[in-house]
Amino acid sequence: MKKYRYPRRRGNQYRLLVDGSRFFPAMEQSIAAARRYVLLEMYLFESGQVADRLIEGLTAAAGRGVRVCLLLDGYGAFALRNGDRQRLVSGGVELAVYNPLGIQRWFSNLLRNHRKLLLVDGVVAFTGGAGITDAFDPRLTPQHYWHETMLEIRGPSVVDWQHLFAETWNRWAARPVEAKTAPPSSGGPKEGIGRVTLQGVKVGRSEIMRSYIPHIRGARQRAWLATAYLVPPWKLRQALRRQARRGLDVRLLLPGPHSDHPAVKHMGRRYYQRLLRNGVRIFEYQPRFLHLKMLLCDGWVSTGSCNADGWNYR
Repeated sequence: MKKYRYPRRRGNQYRLLVDGSRFFPAMEQSIAAARRYVLLEMYLFESGQVADRLIEGLTAAAGRGVRVCLLLDGYGAFALRNGDRQRLVSGGVELAVYNPLGIQRWFSNLLRNHRKLLLVDGVVAFTGGAGITDAFDPRLTPQHYWHETMLEIRGPSVVDWQHLFAETWNRWAARPVEAKTAPPSSGGPKEGIGRVTLQGVKVGRSEIMRSYIPHIRGARQRAWLATAYLVPPWKLRQALRRQARRGLDVRLLLPGPHSDHPAVKHMGRRYYQRLLRNGVRIFEYQPRFLHLKMLLCDGWVSTGSCNADGWNYR
């Protein structure tokens, strides 16, 4: 079995977009410039002003002949009103729901799609931790917006993102999307190297954790982890503690007084004492809710939609 599903690819271009005042306009502009297709896979999608702007952009794209596919999670989009769903469908958007909630489905309801992914024309991809909700827009909630990042990607890795989207979409939608595959990397410049990593469908098959641990263990100067929810598995805690004992700069950046799940925040604090005793430095972000997910080990970085908690790894 391969360690990673997708290979590392060279020649990508990345742009880190910090907070909704930067990533929402960039995403909306890409949708407005679409000529062939827009593929959007989103966990959190709530009715509001951000959703209104995006619905207008998606339906406008569909109106000029662009194929628009929107995959929503059955739980994460629970707060999207029926009227907004009808606007999407009436406007020509193909709407599919990942694992719709059902009273008799019991534990199957717990299987969710936490991805946040936008693909336009096979040219650009956006991924990160943001949802389509007013909470991420500083213009709407200037004092209490959620601090988050999205990554804009251009280059060969975009094809891997589209392959991943198509695989999920084709399971839940009536009309399939082509699952494109990229040719093998063939030399070229060493700049812009990146890899798409994902969660497996089985417990313990997390490529993300499989990537985190060796990079933390192999760090020589620093290992900085930011996460909205800290309920880390034992291997992650052990790797951080060991590197801190070796004298590396090991830091955790976590939510402070603001959180959408205070119980989870307090649950994570049970790990503080042992981490601090081993030399890990812990910072709690004060201005607003810290929602981003990022690991920085020396000159290597991972960012996306996965928190450092066992729920995401499952």
